[in-house]
Amino acid sequence: MLIEVMTDNKKRTAAEIRHALSRLNGNLGEAGCVSWMFGKKGYISFDKKMVDSDKIMEIALDSGAEDVSEDEHEIEVVADVSTFESVRKVFDNNAIKYIVAEISMVPRLLSNLKERMLKRCSS
Repeated sequence: MLIEVMTDNKKRTAAEIRHALSRLNGNLGEAGCVSWMFGKKGYISFDKKMVDSDKIMEIALDSGAEDVSEDEHEIEVVADVSTFESVRKVFDNNAIKYIVAEISMVPRLLSNLKERMLKRCSS
């Protein structure tokens, strides 16, 4: 998990985050220790009930997006930072509404936290 914060008191904030994580048997690593697991990417998310997934896939790949994935609730489009703005504009020009469109730190590998927490709590 990557946590990015802005604070005027680094020690107090670190202590509060450390406390919150320790309540769930987690711990706080050193600054930057997991940043290699994330990449800065353009991220666009759509509500699956509001859009046509085939249309999203077609537009995303034609406009230069790197990846399109979907689950039962949403469709996610990932683009390189350099092409993000042009990919977003194509969706805007086609009047396709998105939930989120931002530059974000996207994980390189996904893990189901609910599943992992259930295993940890049952052992």
